[in-house]
Amino acid sequence: MKLSIALCASAVTAASLPALESREDGIPLSEFGQVNSISPEEAAAGLDLGFTLNGRAEQGWPLDTFGQVHHVEPIEAVQGKDLGGNNFSALPIFGPGHESSLESWLDKVNNRVEHSAHHVGAKFRHGAHTVIEKVEDLIDNVLETRDTGDCANPNIRFEWDDYSTSDKQAFVSAIQCLIKKPASGKFSPSKNRYEDFVRLHQSYAPNIHSRSTSQQTHKFLLWHRYFVWAFEQVLRDECGFNRAMPWWDEKKWAGKFAQATIFTTQYFGTLPGATNGAGTCITNGAFSGLQSNLGPGQTINNPHCVQRAVNEQTTAQTGVSSYNTCLARTSYPDFHSCVEFTFHAQGHNGVGATMADAIASPGDPVFFMHHLYVDYVFRKWQLGALSRRTTISGCATNDGCSPLTLDTVIYMGGICGSKCPDLPVRDVIRTLQGHFCYRYNY
Repeated sequence: MKLSIALCASAVTAASLPALESREDGIPLSEFGQVNSISPEEAAAGLDLGFTLNGRAEQGWPLDTFGQVHHVEPIEAVQGKDLGGNNFSALPIFGPGHESSLESWLDKVNNRVEHSAHHVGAKFRHGAHTVIEKVEDLIDNVLETRDTGDCANPNIRFEWDDYSTSDKQAFVSAIQCLIKKPASGKFSPSKNRYEDFVRLHQSYAPNIHSRSTSQQTHKFLLWHRYFVWAFEQVLRDECGFNRAMPWWDEKKWAGKFAQATIFTTQYFGTLPGATNGAGTCITNGAFSGLQSNLGPGQTINNPHCVQRAVNEQTTAQTGVSSYNTCLARTSYPDFHSCVEFTFHAQGHNGVGATMADAIASPGDPVFFMHHLYVDYVFRKWQLGALSRRTTISGCATNDGCSPLTLDTVIYMGGICGSKCPDLPVRDVIRTLQGHFCYRYNY
């Protein structure tokens, strides 16, 4: 547009221009306007990072604005209430020793899959599994299993307290780098590269989370495994992050998240409670003054500060009890249901405010530490049996439960370029084969 205007202007001769009235007095300053600016103090707080602030952007919003991630309490998971009355064992299992494909299964049942929740075998009810009630972790001492075809030199993800000070600083600095980088333009209306991830999650959220305990999808763990891995790739490729990836053993801090070593003024900032029933803006740490243009929910172009509002009664539900209850589940969809509705949900709700918004929660960078823990538990469960790393079952959709198979595609929107193609489940189900090559340090 500027180019075409310039060309038109150059074609106009000086003789064709009207004579301008000369004046020797000054023009009122209001006619010039001002270049948009912020103060040095605001720049120090990070308010120059591509957001248009409004009167609400510097104060927290009422907590009910964010909602909550749907959840059940640990004791309810023991009773099987997270399963919503479904018997997911009625669904076919795909992989070695089971069904080879959806087509072969359909041939056997001689019936088309109908997108109806009743098709999954709702006539059966789920019986609660026997619960392991010891305090120690259920399988933390299981020897690392090596399967044929595993990558030889996997990247190791180190728990935050086993991570050096230098590595911690490098990690939060890399996230800061993404926040300062311009958006890719592929995830409009994201305002920076970090927010591309928020927008991707916001866009896909309706399809990758269960609607309720009775309307579930079991892509949640697989999609978020890929999402966190994609985040790591962008940190490395676009911000020069060259350290091992961290993870956070969240269950160690159940009931005392605010004391956790990630929530310090040096790293992710402290974890405040609500302020008069509203979220509290992040005011210290690496993400002090962080603003988001997305959320709550599906809202866009809605500038506000990223907020927290810890509730330690809720974080108490992320501990060893939930962990062991979920690990005791023997089928993938039953395990998945337990994770999604117990410590995953209450980790979000416990941090509160931005994190309690199931749709736009990646706006708070602690989202990634939380989901690294979720993936850690997923991998722990998979170590319990080879079939957990080679087969899949469950619901691919949350609106009728079409079967989840090894050929079900996990979409990532190309957020890390050629490294992030849309992939079938078979390529993302294992951390040491397919598209990935990583494990955890314990």
